[in-house]
Amino acid sequence: MPHSLSRPMSGKRAHDTGSLSATDFSAGVASASASASVPRADPPRIYALTARPLPGTDDWTALVGRVADLGFSRLLIDETSFGDTLTQYLDAPHQRGLALDVAVNAEVAYGVPQASEPTGDRGNDDPPDPRRLPLRSPALSPAPSASSGAAPSEADRPTDGSRSENDASDGLATRLHKLAMQGVDGFCLRHLNARPSAAWRRLIHDMRRHYPALQWFGWTPGLPREQMIAMADAGFDGVFLSSCWWDMRASWLFDEHADLARCAWRIALAGDPFETPDDLVARSHNVLECARSLQLAFELGDGVLMPAGMEFGHAHAASELPVAGPPTDAAAASAHEIDFGQTIAAGNRRLVANAQRADNSNDGNDSNDSDGASRAHPAARAFLRSLSGGDAAITLVTQEIPGATRSRVVAINRSLTRAATLAMSSCANVDHVKLTPLDAHGNAVGAPQALTHISLAPGEVRVWQAETDRYVSRHVWPKAKLGTTSEPERRAVREAAAQSRVVIEAVEPSLENGRFASRAVVGETLPISADVFTDGHALPSAVLRWRALDATAWQEIPMTPIGNDRWRAEFRATRLGRHEYQTEAWQDPYVNWCREVAKKLDAGQSVTLEIQEGIACLKKIAGQATSARVRKALDGIAAQAEAQDPATASLAYSTLSAPATLDAVAAARYRPFVTRSSVLPLDVEPPEAAFASWYELFPRSQSGDPGRHGTFDDVIRRLPSIAAMGFDVLYMPPIHPIGQTHRKGRNNRLDAQPGDPGSPYAIGDASGGHDAIHAELGTIDDFRRLRQAASAHGLRIALDFAVQCSPDHPWLREHPGWFDWRADGSLRYAENPPKKYEDIVNVDFYAPDAVPGLWLALRDIVLYWISEGIDLFRVDNPHTKPLPFWEWLIGSVRAAHPRTVFLAEAFTRPKLMYRLAKIGFSQSYTYFTWRETKTELTEYLTELQQPDIAACFRPHFFVNTPDINPYHLQTGGRAVHLARAALATTLSGLWGMYSGFELCEATPIPGREEYLNAEKYEIRAWDWARPGNIVREITVLNRIRKGHPALQTHRGVTFLNADNPHVLYFEKATATRADVVLVAVNLDARQAHDATIELPLWRWQLPDDGALEAENLLDGAQFVWHGKHQRVHLSPNAPYGIWSVRPRREIAEDDEIDPRRETT
Repeated sequence: MPHSLSRPMSGKRAHDTGSLSATDFSAGVASASASASVPRADPPRIYALTARPLPGTDDWTALVGRVADLGFSRLLIDETSFGDTLTQYLDAPHQRGLALDVAVNAEVAYGVPQASEPTGDRGNDDPPDPRRLPLRSPALSPAPSASSGAAPSEADRPTDGSRSENDASDGLATRLHKLAMQGVDGFCLRHLNARPSAAWRRLIHDMRRHYPALQWFGWTPGLPREQMIAMADAGFDGVFLSSCWWDMRASWLFDEHADLARCAWRIALAGDPFETPDDLVARSHNVLECARSLQLAFELGDGVLMPAGMEFGHAHAASELPVAGPPTDAAAASAHEIDFGQTIAAGNRRLVANAQRADNSNDGNDSNDSDGASRAHPAARAFLRSLSGGDAAITLVTQEIPGATRSRVVAINRSLTRAATLAMSSCANVDHVKLTPLDAHGNAVGAPQALTHISLAPGEVRVWQAETDRYVSRHVWPKAKLGTTSEPERRAVREAAAQSRVVIEAVEPSLENGRFASRAVVGETLPISADVFTDGHALPSAVLRWRALDATAWQEIPMTPIGNDRWRAEFRATRLGRHEYQTEAWQDPYVNWCREVAKKLDAGQSVTLEIQEGIACLKKIAGQATSARVRKALDGIAAQAEAQDPATASLAYSTLSAPATLDAVAAARYRPFVTRSSVLPLDVEPPEAAFASWYELFPRSQSGDPGRHGTFDDVIRRLPSIAAMGFDVLYMPPIHPIGQTHRKGRNNRLDAQPGDPGSPYAIGDASGGHDAIHAELGTIDDFRRLRQAASAHGLRIALDFAVQCSPDHPWLREHPGWFDWRADGSLRYAENPPKKYEDIVNVDFYAPDAVPGLWLALRDIVLYWISEGIDLFRVDNPHTKPLPFWEWLIGSVRAAHPRTVFLAEAFTRPKLMYRLAKIGFSQSYTYFTWRETKTELTEYLTELQQPDIAACFRPHFFVNTPDINPYHLQTGGRAVHLARAALATTLSGLWGMYSGFELCEATPIPGREEYLNAEKYEIRAWDWARPGNIVREITVLNRIRKGHPALQTHRGVTFLNADNPHVLYFEKATATRADVVLVAVNLDARQAHDATIELPLWRWQLPDDGALEAENLLDGAQFVWHGKHQRVHLSPNAPYGIWSVRPRREIAEDDEIDPRRETT
């Protein structure tokens, strides 16, 4: 069983875990004096006494001993709790290897209520939203305004830095220095919104110069998202994840978890450290809820903070908190029977082990930032992802590190009163499907298993380790052999009799009857359907057979009739690489006998003779069974039916049609007239082949100075902002040397001037070709650092594979036989009418020396960059190269490296684009760039969802490219940029943008779909904070995509009615409708438009006056829509709306009411 915490331990004391000092939990911590620096692999494990009075000296020593035994590394006390007696509290923690930290109120300009003061009129049972102030904790709420009685909004706070200039005058720095001089080991700074991040950075920097060993923790719960992200530069060693306020449904926790990853250790809150014991009693704190919160904190964070008393289920008032030792009598034992000590100690050990593993796997890319601006530990690279829809009874979360082969899967029952079950088939795009249960210590228990369902007790949490299966070792490439033939002389005689009476037709998906492979990603549920029928009135039986190409045994899944002779089944491929599947069907005389007799019995007819026929059929099946056990079972059933009185035929029928009988018949595998469809191929690819957000930039324009060529280091400095926008792929045009001959000047001029950098697509000079790096960008070591830094930010690098050469490419000198020379000794330059590329010449794939030399050389270029950690390739103009070449190259590469993804940059005829997808390209650019009207978009998305297209073609919706500046962007301004971004991010699982789009940069060459002063021909410098930018909106759109599986594919779109021709309105839904999103976009975004939209109530079998619970995913507002017709308003500043919807539910007794929910 995986480790879970469905009920607390009883009758155990914390000391029963053994005498464990903090040094047992962190290798290398030999001394914990106040001046000792904290090892990099030592995650913060904080025991907080901030809401309780400090005990006397003797009790303090005992309490410290118990805290150390529980595996905590730090004690946190409030600055108001010790007065002038701080020094008497320092020795005991340091002797037990614990750090003593102080929580400091950094708010000065705004008063805060005391812990006993009220914090608003929210009911005790209402779940707070830690993304917004105020929170449950009184100390987080600004003092009410004297004029209105309401808390001042964030807009009322100074944002011009004036507060930061008064750090010295408000006494904060003086207080911190005084505490540090007395031997405090660290500070938890609260009310971070009182100062901008730059002020905190200066303060921490100044303090570190005097006290380098001090640890700094920033209290981030309640901060607006922009301020939370800004704290990444402040230099904190740890920040706090608002996990104790999470309702285990909302997606904001995933956003916060990702945002805090850019800061430092993410310390999960097991509870509110500033909530007093009396407050807990007042709101009837549930012990089971306490247990669940504890385990979630250990699973979701890199470190943990636990309020004092939580180890006893918050069962004690401030004056009753046990400090050490077992109960002295039976009464005391009864009073203190709740003790989570063993679970807490195991969780703390697990945090340290996780950090040490991350330390060992780090590539040596440690930060030397003395200010702490990059102090995040490698363990903080893990990201949370939701695997279940928001309406699922069980929340399923995975914690992944980009590029890692293992991850953790956490299942949580949100209800504290009801058991719950989750079907794994309802979880879309699960990357890892084989799960190994983990115990409370994080150790694997048992073998990996493919689960179909997860069942949890009330409040239970379970954890598994998910591990990617090994790659499929065999592949169809480089060539496949077709099967054998029967003997010619026997074929004519036996062929007719050998024909099956069962027909299998129209198997889907199928590409040219198996000539090309269909596509899926690991963990995706793949529906297979086929027409299956036979002659006469009988129904056949059918199964779906599938296997990985390197497996010998087939797996079978029963198919179900869905009407009109159509049958259906589903399966999930668990490994990357080539698979195959087919449909098998046969006449099933016994099952049809059961159906026939049942109809006659219902009609009151005699079935005495039919019973004898059934027994005879059963004996025949038994006689052909190969298993002695099955044969014996069937003979016994037949004998039992024969022994019954013929006058009671219904009893005999009950025996003959019982489920056990049908199971035994199935086990006999009696399948007369069996037939199978063709074996159809399937390529299983990584998740990023279907869901990714791409950001394209020119590295040479990242210096910020048009007079200085950018470098890979300049790109590294851009990574935080790119990752903050929610992108997960950074794509760069060619990074290779650029030729001098016929070099292009600015705006594609033929007369380049000195200093013009030329087009990066004119690849090659005397220094090298496609496997070399342009010297001004850096070295291969610089590139490797870029790749490692990108991975640390959750970004993958995609490179441009452009099969073209400058006239200076080494190949022209070394391999002249790879080119088609003209009669005068010249080479024809490249063209893509109407565009001309005078600085580029093309290889000839069928030149005398090109086969196989050129083909292998191009393959080796791809393999070289794969060896450098690149597995995403954008291929330039593949439609102008031979189709057989691409089919061979992609198949050959993916046979060895199945995680490799190829994106086709092919703006050409639709059939050629679809053919490129069939021969192996995982993704493709599309006509989305030029689809603008409601009719155009509806027809195009409908076309892309046709079965033969959807089986292989994944559309990548780029809103712009360096070559394409669409006319609608040139004239539409900010509003059209917003609308196009909304369309791209919600209609397809793959979208991309070329940098500058977020700035609404669209200045064209007059009359052309090209950018003026394009980066393709010159170095540009950008103001990334330029007024009017849409960075925030793009960030929100990417965040929404990651939280909703329905938006992670181009499938599942249904266009709905909106009465305005300028409003495109559609639904995106997963197959099980666990996640349903409604989207409305103003296609005439420069003007405001209203529209009446129809809610798809019928999709849930609801009447026209039914109700849907809705959440506005742009601002988090929640409400209820009543009735089929609703009115929406889409303005130029907000030209789209996105809502998550589900049927309105009756509120169960243990459901909490969300105060944000309104009714409309």
